[in-house]
Amino acid sequence: MHRPKGLFIVLEGPDKSGKSTQARRLADTLRTQGREVLHTREPGGTSVAESVRRVLLDPALTIDPLAELFLYEASRAQHTNEKILPALKAGQVVISERFTMSTDAYQGAARGLGLTITTALNKIATSGLQADLTIVLDIPIAEFDDRDTHRELDRLERENKDFRLKVRKGYLKAAKADPRAVVLDGKLPPDVLHAKILALVGKKL
Repeated sequence: MHRPKGLFIVLEGPDKSGKSTQARRLADTLRTQGREVLHTREPGGTSVAESVRRVLLDPALTIDPLAELFLYEASRAQHTNEKILPALKAGQVVISERFTMSTDAYQGAARGLGLTITTALNKIATSGLQADLTIVLDIPIAEFDDRDTHRELDRLERENKDFRLKVRKGYLKAAKADPRAVVLDGKLPPDVLHAKILALVGKKL
């Protein structure tokens, strides 16, 4: 596909790794610098995709792994075409909490569906769109139980430690294979992490 002229930044990482906090801080800082920014998330970002999100994360539901994968990709296709591509074509900086690497880590690695399937479906759902920079916030699985202890867990967050370990390993493997990905220590103080992320993004602007 023809590459849009904006900048596409993705923050990735396991649940409770700090993606939302850092994505919000990055978006706020770039806006103060005069940049036009779209801050969005997956699954979600559009009315259709948010509806799919509610299904995917509903702890009352049991979803077959392959059905789960197709739901994520359907949400992504809507999100990419309705929100991400138009913003990039308009020259905006797009900051997304999660994108295709999440599918490789969660469904490809942790669910055991394999990267051959997830890679093919990711490409179809995004029309081949890739992030200019993917920042993976890495945390040990033990951190999960220590963070946001009062929040109600969604369906994916209720998976066991073995699943979370597979997710982490999936992320590290995917990041190593992606020349546009950088892994940062998610245990760093938020201000330090924000500064490191700003420095990485600054090189792309």
